[in-house]
Amino acid sequence: MKILSIANQKGGCGKTTTAINLASALGQNNRKVLLIDLDPQAHASLGLDIESQDSIYNVISKLTPRKLKIENIIKKVENSFDIIPSNILVGTLEQELSDEIGRELKLVSIISPIKERYDYVLIDCPPSLGILTVNALRVSDELIIPVETSRFSMQGVEHLMDIVQLVKDRLNHEVKSRILVTMFDSRLRHSFSMLSMIKEKFSQMLYDTIIHINVKLKEAAVMGKTVSSYDKYCRGAKDYFAFAKEIIFLENQNRVSAQQPEVQIKKELLVEGMPQKNEEFKPLSLRMTEIIKEEVHKLIPVKFSIEASGARSAYVTGSFNDWALDDKCRLKQVNGLWEVDISLTPGLYKYQFIIDGVWREDPNNPRKERNSFGDVNSLIEVGTDGQTSVK
Repeated sequence: MKILSIANQKGGCGKTTTAINLASALGQNNRKVLLIDLDPQAHASLGLDIESQDSIYNVISKLTPRKLKIENIIKKVENSFDIIPSNILVGTLEQELSDEIGRELKLVSIISPIKERYDYVLIDCPPSLGILTVNALRVSDELIIPVETSRFSMQGVEHLMDIVQLVKDRLNHEVKSRILVTMFDSRLRHSFSMLSMIKEKFSQMLYDTIIHINVKLKEAAVMGKTVSSYDKYCRGAKDYFAFAKEIIFLENQNRVSAQQPEVQIKKELLVEGMPQKNEEFKPLSLRMTEIIKEEVHKLIPVKFSIEASGARSAYVTGSFNDWALDDKCRLKQVNGLWEVDISLTPGLYKYQFIIDGVWREDPNNPRKERNSFGDVNSLIEVGTDGQTSVK
């Protein structure tokens, strides 16, 4: 299970919107997700039309007359997405916990019984840097910091990083922090100016995905729905779906790096006198070698390329890799173009480019079809003769 906190004491930066819609998008990617609303304003609960007398307060507080276990207050939002609601009483926990020994470890202990149920736990933190936020950081593996393209939001990042360092120094717990650019308005020159400043200052911390400003995100919250259930074709839904893909990709990448598998080639001894004419009696190593050679001959290298001057990252994804983001599909800049060679078996494939988190069709490919998200997939056909067709 991976635990992600979403925090920024600067209000209006899309913190709760990100918590709700990232949880939903991860669920759409076949992950089991729990969202913990730790904000006394209970915006995540209200934004999902969840009203409950019981909340995370009843689990943490020792003063409540209605003490509950965490399992008792979980509410289902969507098939793979649950929430632990909040209410105004959660705000009193800051005072209640102020003199309690081990107050920074409250969330660690209450989350422990449900660890095996979920792939991801997201925590929507309060818009402050108090004990509740410290609790969230102490239990988390990573911190997502939503940042709108404004100077005030950037200052909020610096204050939050001080708390992250404090958790590392005082509680001996390191949290990896990343910045998500939200509410980006591509119509304004100011947005691009601020984005450049954010990239310059926090280049090593930025997610590739950018969440664009989209009225459907606000409308969905008013209706008590996730944006994907409100309008799955809108820009906001596609942005958060891309963000969930990036989260999963980074987790898989970190897991592989941590394991550092060593590929060892072992030679198998052939038994003298073993019959070789009959395929059934060939040593396993020989049969596997022949099978691998046959499959390799079926793979045909296909070059994907796109012009995207000024881009920071570029991927191509499609039906050939189940629309995943992985290193094999990361494009590299060559002579002014972004390009990559991918080996494919003969067949018809749908694909799109992702440029700095924005999904785009191939502008140089006239063969297209509209998809279920309301935008356009490009099509490419790989022939058995090694030829590719886009007509």
